[in-house]
Amino acid sequence: MIGERRSAILELIIDHYIKTGEPIGSKTMCQLLPYPVSSATIRNEMAYLTNIGFLEQRHTSGGRVPTKSSYRYYVDNLMTARKLSIYEQQQIDEVLSVNASDPERLLADAANLLADTTGCTAFFSTVRDPYDCVQGVELIPVGDNKAMLVVLSVGGKIRSSLCKLNCPVDNDFKASFYRISREYFVGVPLVDIDLSLIQSTAPALGEKIFDMLPILSSLCSLCREAAAGALAITGETNLLSQEELGTSVYNLLTLLAEKKKLEFLLTEFAKTNMDTRLLLGEENPVYELRNTSMAIAKFIYNNNQIATLGIIGSLRIDYSSILPRVDYIINTVSTYLKEGGIKFE
Repeated sequence: MIGERRSAILELIIDHYIKTGEPIGSKTMCQLLPYPVSSATIRNEMAYLTNIGFLEQRHTSGGRVPTKSSYRYYVDNLMTARKLSIYEQQQIDEVLSVNASDPERLLADAANLLADTTGCTAFFSTVRDPYDCVQGVELIPVGDNKAMLVVLSVGGKIRSSLCKLNCPVDNDFKASFYRISREYFVGVPLVDIDLSLIQSTAPALGEKIFDMLPILSSLCSLCREAAAGALAITGETNLLSQEELGTSVYNLLTLLAEKKKLEFLLTEFAKTNMDTRLLLGEENPVYELRNTSMAIAKFIYNNNQIATLGIIGSLRIDYSSILPRVDYIINTVSTYLKEGGIKFE
């Protein structure tokens, strides 16, 4: 700890810099402090905070600005969180309740909400699970020789596609499809459903294999898609308005477009025993993210499915306002995921 007066000075400097982006000098500090202190005393305290790495002076005659390391001290020890109003909580609850039973849509809604409410870039990812299995399938006729195929995994992943067939989707066709699905696909890991498995159904289907092939091929494709992990990013252009990032924003946008480094970071985080983490500045192992603040949450749900959700912004974000909103959204998503999703009979 750095003492009460130094803490008050550091908090004021960081709050001022977050709001204005401008350095602050000792004379201005005298006016902002709630008790009388001389300019000379404040200059000495600023010099101390500079020596321990919490402040820097970019120009000889200019005021002080916070360093990257000072934001960690600020968040952990000085920041006064601004609680959400009841109305704000209700607005968030309303948005997230729409797709509460569909994990991936819920995460997508949460990411969009984070981007909108924080002014940062937001993301969500699902981690590839080799043990996730097919829980059930539905075949819904939607017109002449067309049907909607819906696949649900044990982990709560839902995939669907419209299939065009060479025969009517009548009761006989549906009965054959459901029989084959129960015998060959339900309970099988998504990663094991491939063309060779489809070919193995030929003896059981006989001549019907030719009519059934389009729908089985679609089933294979949907399972392959559901088996893969996914990373979705939204609100990338929000970073362009965060002046603190400067020209590094272009490297950051390239990183987000390519996704590989971010995917690796989130996959590694998913392996830890941490539920949430706030990475500030050089705490982030990815070079392009070392001028940013990054909040990440991990969720475990539906038979050990793993997902992450979070935001990326500059180091000058309004932590006292943004972090409580991030926490509320994360906690709401966690509650919905624990309640479980859709299940096929």
